Amino acid sequence: MENLVKIHGAGGYDSDFSDDDGEGDSSENARERKREAEILQKPFEKGQHSKVAHRSLHSCEVDREEARNRRAHLISMNAFERHKKFVGDYILYYGGQMADFRRSVAKDKTDLDVLRENHRFLWRDEDEDDMTWEKEIAKKYYDKLFKEYCIADLSRYKENKFGFRWRTENEVVSGKGQFQCGNKHCGKEEGLKSWEVNFAYVEHGEKRNALVKLRLCPECSFKLNYHHKRKEVKVKRKRKISEENEEPTKKKKKRRRKSSSHSKKHRHKKQKDRSTSSSSSESEAQNSDKGGAHNSKSHPHITFTLKKINPIFIPFLGHLDRFTSNFLTENMLTAPGGT
Repeated sequence: MENLVKIHGAGGYDSDFSDDDGEGDSSENARERKREAEILQKPFEKGQHSKVAHRSLHSCEVDREEARNRRAHLISMNAFERHKKFVGDYILYYGGQMADFRRSVAKDKTDLDVLRENHRFLWRDEDEDDMTWEKEIAKKYYDKLFKEYCIADLSRYKENKFGFRWRTENEVVSGKGQFQCGNKHCGKEEGLKSWEVNFAYVEHGEKRNALVKLRLCPECSFKLNYHHKRKEVKVKRKRKISEENEEPTKKKKKRRRKSSSHSKKHRHKKQKDRSTSSSSSESEAQNSDKGGAHNSKSHPHITFTLKKINPIFIPFLGHLDRFTSNFLTENMLTAPGGT
């Protein structure tokens, strides 16, 4: 059979027209095909395996694929889950208990725990000295609070103990503490009253006071004033407006009083001047009556016309006595109304 294959070539099938020259041509064609395949083969392409792969090669490929999957799985995990997986693998291979690897949670603190430890009802300039990151968190939260009205906890009002805190942004938007009752467990909106309370508290071993304002309904106001009454804050807008309106009227009244007093003083001065002038005129008249009594018989009209005589007529009085002419000139020049 092998001889037949060798003789006839391609598997025992041959034709009458085949000869030795044809076999030479087929071998040359095969060589050319190989050359063309080598030329067309790309550098990154692997050659065709003519034999079956070894087991070691298969195991290496499997290990590489498994390492890729494991790496992708570890990358997808966070640090804590990765730590737990490694601890579990260690216990699985080397033995032991999981409790030996558990971390103590007693000293763990969240941001809320840090805020509770460092929170202050009122921050002063002294409190901002030596700031740590815990204090900075508490101060940042304090700056976000609204400090006009307080929210109160009146659950222990019979013991005269109250709790106050400032309002948050959501409470301001909803109206809690201003348009609703400021009690923590109450939400009434009718009959609200404003109260001013001197809040005494102990903070970080130090006693402090703060004056705060509350808006409470009648029932909660009774709880607040259970032991002694606090100061009620009333609206003073109307009074202020009335006072502002009254101020100009008061100023006008004061001006009127000043002007009236000034006019009265002026009038009083005028009256005094008139009284002095009248008294002086009367005294002068009496003196003139005494001095001119001896000439009254000869000139009876002089006593009635002293204040009406014009000084122009003085030179024409030469026929009078020397005494009467001098007396007339003095009275006419000094007495009021003589001109």
